[in-house]
Amino acid sequence: MIAASLRALLTGLVDYAGLFPPAKLDMASAVAAHARHRAGPHAYGLARFICPASRLNEFAAAAAPQLPNLEAIPAGAGVPVAVGAGADAPGGPRTLPGQPGPDASTAPPDPWTLSVLIDGPLDQNLAAIADFNRAHYKNHHYSAVIDTVEIKVATPEAIDYALERLPEELYPFFEVPVSGDARGFATALAGTGAGAKIRTGGVTPDLFPTVEQVCDFLFAMNASDVAFKATAGLHHPIRESYPLTYEPASPRCVMHGFLNVFLAAAMLREIDTDRATTIQLLGEHAIEPFLFRDDSVTWRGLRLDTAQLADARENFCICYGSCSFDDPVNDLKRFGLL
Repeated sequence: MIAASLRALLTGLVDYAGLFPPAKLDMASAVAAHARHRAGPHAYGLARFICPASRLNEFAAAAAPQLPNLEAIPAGAGVPVAVGAGADAPGGPRTLPGQPGPDASTAPPDPWTLSVLIDGPLDQNLAAIADFNRAHYKNHHYSAVIDTVEIKVATPEAIDYALERLPEELYPFFEVPVSGDARGFATALAGTGAGAKIRTGGVTPDLFPTVEQVCDFLFAMNASDVAFKATAGLHHPIRESYPLTYEPASPRCVMHGFLNVFLAAAMLREIDTDRATTIQLLGEHAIEPFLFRDDSVTWRGLRLDTAQLADARENFCICYGSCSFDDPVNDLKRFGLL
């Protein structure tokens, strides 16, 4: 049995990025892995499939046999899935797609949801996204739907430029530089309903920000009420030294843990932890101080109710991209948490 607080932390936590290093799977293998995870016992922890805009046609071809068969959906079954017709997205007016609702007859299967990396001219990529969504919509339902985009920006002004062009049905996360002052980017995002993105690692040691840099990012986004996602280097629950790749002789590096990052963010959001405490939590190397119960999670005397943790996950610390879903699950099993 999984503690309710851990379930609240893990639900929808991982955007699957199997196409990216260090896994770097081919499209067919990444799609097959995502389908396997969707059907597995820990599917509640899985969120979106991450795909570059330039590879959407490749994804569509590889995923076609795995996607729900819209031809088989009875007329009027469930609630139509309409982009932009779901619950409010964190932070503002932009909304994520609604999910199929229950019906007296047969409810249709959930669509695959995708987060798309903008990797070319913005207008061209947005046109490709619109074409993809139209192609996967039939009988008032989606078999697959892109509802989130991720855009790397170098300046706060680039955020304004992109927001002017993005349709309301796409929820954007803007990847901001981890070095320097994040407050200007947080100010640009405040009140827009868009989110921020922090890169927390990579395949070389220089790509891993310090705990102080992660802390500064969290404080800046919390002060401006901006939701965020993380990406890379968060395969493992606890901050520790791990191999950088899956090669047998891979060099090692101290990596951030997803329990560290997301509980630090949640405690900052919900109980206003100070900078020193946040840095200590981000730097925690032991699993024993993290105690998950049904009603709460505690760390070294600090306590979050399960409802507080769920609120933080919904409205502030949204998810992280990982090229492996097996790594976090297997580590949590090794620690006796799953």
